Amino acid sequence: MLLPKGFEVELYTGTPQGDIVGFSDRIAADLDRFVREPDARNVEYTTAPLCAYERLLCELVRPRQHLREYLRGLGDYTLLPGSTLSLGDSDRFHRSDPNHPYHSYIEQTYGTRVVTASIHINVGISNPEVLMRATRLIRLEAPLYLALSASSPFLDGEVTGYHSTRWHLFPQVPDRVPLFESHPHFIRWTREQLATGTMQNVRHLWISVRPNGDYRPYDLNRLELRICDLVVDPIALLAVTALLEARMHQLMANPRLDPLESSTLPASTRAEDLLAIVEENEAAVARNSLDAQLRHWQDGRQIVAREWIEQLLGEAAIFAKQRGFGCFLSPVRKILREVNTAQQWLALSELGLSRRQILIQGIQAMAQQETELEDRLCGSLVA
Repeated sequence: MLLPKGFEVELYTGTPQGDIVGFSDRIAADLDRFVREPDARNVEYTTAPLCAYERLLCELVRPRQHLREYLRGLGDYTLLPGSTLSLGDSDRFHRSDPNHPYHSYIEQTYGTRVVTASIHINVGISNPEVLMRATRLIRLEAPLYLALSASSPFLDGEVTGYHSTRWHLFPQVPDRVPLFESHPHFIRWTREQLATGTMQNVRHLWISVRPNGDYRPYDLNRLELRICDLVVDPIALLAVTALLEARMHQLMANPRLDPLESSTLPASTRAEDLLAIVEENEAAVARNSLDAQLRHWQDGRQIVAREWIEQLLGEAAIFAKQRGFGCFLSPVRKILREVNTAQQWLALSELGLSRRQILIQGIQAMAQQETELEDRLCGSLVA
C-alpha cells in the first residue's frame, strides 16, 4: 500500500528578467490553496494528500499554471526558480501583512534569513510511535535529500560558496532539538518549549524533519521533511519523494533501522553523537551538496553524499518496485549523473554567464516544462 503524500511549495514571484516582486497578499486573497508568507515576495500553495504519483504530478503543476495566469493579469510577471534572493534586495523585509504580530516577531528576530523558497514533503503515518521512529531515521538522512535538491548558490547577485545558501542561512529553531525517543517525549518537550517561549507556537519548530498533524503535539499523522530547497522540476521532486517513501516502507518492514537501536556508536553517548552527526552533515551538504563528505549514522564512517544516496537507492528500489512506484525513483540517478540545480548554475557561472542570464534560462525552462507536463500528462487525469 502506498502512503499518502502532499507538498507545501514556496515560490518567488517576479519578472521574466529574474527580479523578485512580491504579490503574496493579493494572491492569497484571490486564489484558493495559496497562503501568504511573512514576506510578500514568496507565496505558498499546498497539495492534497494523495497516494498515486501520477495524480501528485498534476497537483503540483496545475496550481502553478493558475498562478501564472493570475500573474499575467497583473502585468509581465512570472514564477522564479531558486531558493534565495539570488539577484538582490536581501537587506529589507517586504511585509505581506504589517498588522500580523507573528510576522512582526519573525521579521524582528530573523530578518530576511527566512525569505527563502523551499519544498516541504509530507508523508502520512498514522501510528505515532512508528512516526517517531521514521522521524529519527529521516532526520539522520535528511542531508541526502538536501544534496539532491540544492538550488541556492547565489545571494544578492554573488556566488556565496554554498550550494544551499538557504539552508546555511535559515535559522534552526530551537537551537538544539533532540531525537525524540517517543511520542510522550515529543509532547513533553514541546510543552516545555512553549512554556519557556523558545517556541512561539507549535509551528515554530524549524528543523530538517518534524512530526506533523492537525493538533500538535498530541494528534500526529505525518512526517514533514523540511530541508529541501525548491525543486521546480515536478518529475525530480516526485523522484526525491519516492526515495523518501521507499525508505519509510523499508523502516516499517525492519524497525531496527531506527538509529537509536541499530547505530554502533557507544550506547552511553549515542543520542548526543547522532545529533552531532546531524549538525555536521547538514552543514557539509549546505556547502557542497552531492560532493559533501559526510559521517554515516550507523558507525560514524566517512562517506560522500552521492555514494550514500546510491546505496540507499539500491535498497529502496526493492520496496518501491514491490509497491508499484519503482519507475518514479529513476530520476534520482539522473540527478546524480547530471548534478543538482545549484551545481548546474555554478557550472554556467564558471562558463561566464551572469547570474541574471542563469535565472532567465531557469525561468524559461521552468515555464516550458510545466506547460508540456500539463498538456501531456494531466489532461486525462481527474483532478
